[in-house]
Amino acid sequence: MRDEVYRHSQPHIVDFAFTEAVAAVFPDMIRRSVPGYETMIPVTGLIAARHLGEHQHAYDLGCSLGATTLAILQHNNTPTIRVTGLDNSAAMIAGARDRITDPRADFVEQDILNSDVTGATVVVLNLVMQFIAPKARLPLLRQLREQMSQEGLLIVSEKVAHTDPWLHDLYEQTHIQWKKANGYSDLEVSQKRTALENVMQIDTEQTHHARFEQAGFTRATQWYRCMNWASFLVYP
Repeated sequence: MRDEVYRHSQPHIVDFAFTEAVAAVFPDMIRRSVPGYETMIPVTGLIAARHLGEHQHAYDLGCSLGATTLAILQHNNTPTIRVTGLDNSAAMIAGARDRITDPRADFVEQDILNSDVTGATVVVLNLVMQFIAPKARLPLLRQLREQMSQEGLLIVSEKVAHTDPWLHDLYEQTHIQWKKANGYSDLEVSQKRTALENVMQIDTEQTHHARFEQAGFTRATQWYRCMNWASFLVYP
């Protein structure tokens, strides 16, 4: 279904939320809004799948409709792996359950700040941290570090800011033009930016690396970058 959530002028723009209306058009919305998404998710799934062996468990935190979960399952034929998707949006969890029937997957409606990933071999946070309150980000990472396997892998994908104002503006303006090239009008771009202002707060790449270290992870590397979107591989 085509994303037309912000097509018509709205007298009052409410904060963006993952509602039923958003869930219904989410695949189209994210494909047309996030540069490189159609590369990031399949390769994330491939990397995660290669890290999973028999009887091992992966968690897709903030799973939305389960795109990352599905990518992991498609790249790993081992019948005994488990992939659990968590999201606090009832609409997203319902959609994920409808879309993915692989018995190795399960989906739970839950705030990821209250999650328990004890023993996890892989944990994925794809485009999620930016929607978590800044003060809760380090505690979440510390919790994941304490709970996941010592041989585990954390994958974090985010929109990132730049310390160079010129470069940040270049990517932001290019991103806007890219969305317009994908069929969004000036009104749609403007209204969605307004809706996201209070709920999507991004960090610099340096902030991400510093936080990984503060949380107790020993190594982190950026494996993917497309303009102002990046993904990191993080190891205990």
